[in-house]
Amino acid sequence: MWNLKKQLSLSVARNPGRVVLGAILLFNLAFFFFSALIISHFPLKETENMGFIEAAFCTITMILDAGCIQFVVQEIGEANVGLSIFCLIVILLGMISFTGAVIGYVTNLISGFIENANAGGRKLHLDDHIVILNWNNRASEIVNDLLYCEKPVYVVLIVPENKDEIRQKLETQLQDTVDRENRDFANSIAHLPLLRRLMLQHSNRFRCHVKIVVREGDVFSSKQLNDISLDRAETVIILGSDKSNDLCVFERRERNEDCSSGNSLTVKSLMQVADITAAETSRNDQKIIVEITDGWTWDLVQKIIRCKQRSGKCNIVPVRVNTILGQLLSQFSLMPELNMVYRELFSNKGAAFYSEREEERDDEHFTSSFLEQHRSAIPLTVMEIEGENYGFYAATSEHDLLFSGASEKEDYQVALNPDYWIEEKTVIILGHNSNSVEIMKGFASFRGEWNYPDGQREILHITVVDDEQSLKKLDYYREYPFVVETVAASIYEREAILEVIERVVSSHSGDTSILILSDDTVPGEEIDANALANLVYVQDIINRKIETDPDFQRDSIDVIVEINDPKHHDVVSSYSANNVIISNRYISKMMTQIGEKETLFAFFSDILTYDAEDVEVYTSKEIYIKKVDSFFRNVPAPCSAAELIRAIYRASCDPALPPKKRNPTITLGYVRNSDGAMILFKGNQDDIHVALTEKDKLIVYSSH
Repeated sequence: MWNLKKQLSLSVARNPGRVVLGAILLFNLAFFFFSALIISHFPLKETENMGFIEAAFCTITMILDAGCIQFVVQEIGEANVGLSIFCLIVILLGMISFTGAVIGYVTNLISGFIENANAGGRKLHLDDHIVILNWNNRASEIVNDLLYCEKPVYVVLIVPENKDEIRQKLETQLQDTVDRENRDFANSIAHLPLLRRLMLQHSNRFRCHVKIVVREGDVFSSKQLNDISLDRAETVIILGSDKSNDLCVFERRERNEDCSSGNSLTVKSLMQVADITAAETSRNDQKIIVEITDGWTWDLVQKIIRCKQRSGKCNIVPVRVNTILGQLLSQFSLMPELNMVYRELFSNKGAAFYSEREEERDDEHFTSSFLEQHRSAIPLTVMEIEGENYGFYAATSEHDLLFSGASEKEDYQVALNPDYWIEEKTVIILGHNSNSVEIMKGFASFRGEWNYPDGQREILHITVVDDEQSLKKLDYYREYPFVVETVAASIYEREAILEVIERVVSSHSGDTSILILSDDTVPGEEIDANALANLVYVQDIINRKIETDPDFQRDSIDVIVEINDPKHHDVVSSYSANNVIISNRYISKMMTQIGEKETLFAFFSDILTYDAEDVEVYTSKEIYIKKVDSFFRNVPAPCSAAELIRAIYRASCDPALPPKKRNPTITLGYVRNSDGAMILFKGNQDDIHVALTEKDKLIVYSSH
């Protein structure tokens, strides 16, 4: 008896639903048995020949349909009153114990199934999908960029909270992008006849091929990770969590300092994921992309890579978010047009970067042979990654990399300036963000490669305007010799800020870049507020100069505005901002591309990093914006893009040049001075007509 009570107690504790179902079934079986037994033994005319089986059938039919009582009691009289009352009791009890209980149990079971599915308790049977763990403001941009993939994409997100809100945000953003693309396409064909427009809109309609599942749960739970088929995923992206905006100022400051010191949750997530993806039963060539914002986490991730990474099985790609953002913002300040270039090349829309395995090891031979046989893709470089050679290209799709026929012998020539040197750069930085140190490192890297060889002049002049506390935290940028001045001024000291901008702009005859940074550590309602205020100040300076000097060239001041919230983009664009940078969007786009081809990470790292100071041979290659009037000895004659690409490459590799003057250069496109349009060479290069002017700027890929 004790063992029975013990087993019953355990069963109730472990699975109460199963115990309830068993009790319902046992009670109803007993009820049917005794009811049928009594009915079959009633000494009445209607039941005297009724067997037990028939009585049981009649009992069940009466419970399911009370009208079936006539099969037992055909005529109610004095003799049948007892049987009639008993049948009515059976019907009433049966409706409660059988029909009501079973329906209630099944209803509860269905409700539980729906709730369990909504809560993420059901296993997902997926393959080749993308998994995103955690949530921050870059996640939505990653999902949004997947819209431009050529194949359907399935995305599973595990978030700590606010599942429904996040799903709604993602769906809204995807639909907005789809509507915008269709609207832009409709505007581009508005000049065509109505019937032709309708046919083109139907055949070229941009559709959403991204399917999203958002689950609320614990990213450290092996069960929940297995329930989303993590071992079958194509790519796993581990994001850092958003900083809480619900904390007070002091708690938020403490949280930010903790996050800058190290992120143990990222390490823990990677260990859990790597343990699953490194197993023999997991999918081959899985990619794990990890966001990293500090050195401590970077060191631990490197140790995990050495321990867990296996070629062809578990490929871990650590992405140093702060470093990349710092490099991007410094490059955009020096060459603002790069914002337009990277905006397209780092995304899946339009031209993009591609990589393929390559037998050729020699960079120049790889480039020259590819140019001889292809007209729709542009070869960039060959890099060795984990013992394999990979060629990197700029193209609109992988189909462009296929053989497209040998070209005819080129006789078009250009004359390059062998003594080309980038002109001096003047930058004003307004404000700060969590990447300020990395931005300065990016400037230092550029200065190390391009500072004048004689050491008598400085290539870079930077003025920083920020609040006293932020300047003090960075020791007033004393370790950077190219920072010529720091000015302490809060965002409310309008006249002080205007005076500095006016003075620096007036004292330099060349172009000046103004980089406006957005503090990403403030509460949500204050995001981009200081950046927008600084933009108004800059707009005021530009308007003053136009009023006092009718010949003032507005384009001589390049305004680069960093924002964190994409919804502020249109507001910023309406002011004098040549380039609006949604910093998180670049990281998201890069992660999307790396998720498709992890070899691109090495390429991205190379183009964002300048060579070290005082190197004998330039090895790292970057994308530069070079002015036509200083890059060439004379402006090239009108030609096709195919002719220009090959002529510049031949001239830059001319064996007659001294080795230090040779700089193999690949042309990606140009920026037109007349309207500021950026033209990348994509598609058939023979069909692209190029007529450069001395004020245009080339987009080139080279070592220097």
